[in-house]
Amino acid sequence: MKALILNSGMGTRMAPLTDRQPKCLTELSPGETILSRQLRQLAEAGVEEAVVTTGPFPGQLEEYCESLNLPLRLAFVRNPDYRSTNYIYSIYLARGYLEDDLLLLHGDLVFESEVLRLSLETEGSSVAVSSTAPLPEKDFKAVVREGRVEKVGVEFFGHAQAAQPLYHLKKADWLVWLDRIVRFCEEGQRSCYAEKALNEVTDACALYPLDVRNMLCGEVDQPEDLAAVTAKLREVENRRVYMCFSSDMLHGGHMAILRRAAGLGRLTVGVLSDAAVASHRRFPLLPFEERKTLFASIKGVERVVEQPELSYRSTLLALKPDIVVHGDDWRQGFQKPLREETLDVLASYGGRLVEFPYSKDPRYQELERRSRAELSLPDSRRGRLRRLLELKGLVTAMEAHDGLSGLIVENSVVHEAGKAYAFDAMWVSSLCDSTAKGKPDMELVDMTSRFRTIDDLTEVTTKPIIFDGDTGGLTEHFVYTVRSLEKLGVSAVIIEDKKGLKKNSLFGTEAAQVQDSIENFSAKIAAGKRAQKSADFMIIARIESLILERGMEDALKRASAFVEAGADGIMIHSRRREPEEIFTFVERFRRTDPGTPLVVVPTSFHAVTEEEFRRRGVNIVIYANQLMRSQVPAMRRAAESILRHHRALEADGELMPFGEIIRMIPDTL
Repeated sequence: MKALILNSGMGTRMAPLTDRQPKCLTELSPGETILSRQLRQLAEAGVEEAVVTTGPFPGQLEEYCESLNLPLRLAFVRNPDYRSTNYIYSIYLARGYLEDDLLLLHGDLVFESEVLRLSLETEGSSVAVSSTAPLPEKDFKAVVREGRVEKVGVEFFGHAQAAQPLYHLKKADWLVWLDRIVRFCEEGQRSCYAEKALNEVTDACALYPLDVRNMLCGEVDQPEDLAAVTAKLREVENRRVYMCFSSDMLHGGHMAILRRAAGLGRLTVGVLSDAAVASHRRFPLLPFEERKTLFASIKGVERVVEQPELSYRSTLLALKPDIVVHGDDWRQGFQKPLREETLDVLASYGGRLVEFPYSKDPRYQELERRSRAELSLPDSRRGRLRRLLELKGLVTAMEAHDGLSGLIVENSVVHEAGKAYAFDAMWVSSLCDSTAKGKPDMELVDMTSRFRTIDDLTEVTTKPIIFDGDTGGLTEHFVYTVRSLEKLGVSAVIIEDKKGLKKNSLFGTEAAQVQDSIENFSAKIAAGKRAQKSADFMIIARIESLILERGMEDALKRASAFVEAGADGIMIHSRRREPEEIFTFVERFRRTDPGTPLVVVPTSFHAVTEEEFRRRGVNIVIYANQLMRSQVPAMRRAAESILRHHRALEADGELMPFGEIIRMIPDTL
């Protein structure tokens, strides 16, 4: 993209400021002139070349431009007849440089960066207009009919809008106008506006209005204009701008949007909390404080604040920014309600939304893929459960028994009221592992086979894994299980305080089950803690006293002893549909131990909400078998339908197309 800046006028109405220098070198603020601001904005917008026409003081203007050391290729075209010609002749003299798409502007035009961005992003040729500004008596106006510009000039008032000399011209349209400019000049019409030539060819080129409304975009023709423009410029520079980031990796797309946002005013960056990021996308590679420091170090960012959730509401009501910046990707999909809520909040106090095109560069998607791969590594994954407990207080886990169910747990998200809800972890259940293999839940499936399930999950997911270790087996075996789980990247193992042939707790006292002694089980916990190599891994003790009807006092006594032995958490279990005995245990345990994580598995008492568990002091809620239970009826219905109808047609209505299933499976993590 090339810019043409017309600076061949004498600027007599700005005297005495223009007695010894071109008008474009008039200062807007100390050290910044109209022209230096234009050139800087062009460079920041990605324009690579600028052609500058000159009138009086050409050497001074050329030397000044070169001294700015901006990343622009500059070319200068002198108009020696500036006293007797208008800028139409300067364009004629510069025609050899102007054979492609063009940004054409006057050298006394002051505009905010947002106006320039909008101009450059128009798909067709455009000229800046304002539907809200009063029509000027002597300055440019554009006649707009049916969405197109028919005429531009000072003399038009019907169907007109105030216009400013900022054109973004596509090559085909520009060459039509340029050809008429050449004809005018070669026929001796050199003292009129270039727009006179334009008005003869608007039917042959498509010129559209770019409505900048109340944004800063105005010429400095006289001292009164300079005063008005500088006042508006101060207002622009003091505008409060806000944008929020969930990313923990900054790439070129982020930096570009940050520069644009900073050009709109004083920029505050919101950084999503770790808990919000973990629910919205994936667990952040960098914790909040490091991300906050990262954004604070970026030029143009004035301050950084925490945005605690996906919803902007509370943050906007606290900060009252004039402008919120966001990518245009949230116009559709799950973020659409967030956008609508943001627009409502902005409307309540007069703010506005500015949306930039969302970058779909494959390189950025590759960075995201690499970050997910990093999160899947054992050393990265292992400590995530502890971190989530610190961040959220309450963690939810859903069982996964193979790679496909793991993908469902990994990718299931529900967006509601400005928040994202997703499972935080995966539960690898011995019951579901056994059931998937068609075997009874009695520790019949050996650890080697169960570790294979973990391998399947870690290959395609990133969420932390909690492993159902049954009784833990012999203490001598358990220490090796702990070390193996650590190496696999598992975050926690839960072992129950029973011994002998394991029977599922759902049987309760209906099947002979032997509870281990407090001393023996405490020794097993302590041995496991001594065996682990990292501080990240958690050993959680599951207490079966309520299942086996040994009473509340026994359960509490065991909990205290197991914590003393080194257990990182306590799981309390019950077969009853009413949750009262669970609530009682939690309440009494919390009287003496406010910090040790408590785990529940609400398979029977499933009416209790997560929020109620949180209020009462529970830290981990495990949905232990719901995915396995959901697939069995569906498979049975499909099988019976095919048997009944002797074909698959009737079953297909309840089946997911295999193409959708395949799309769930990533080519790479």
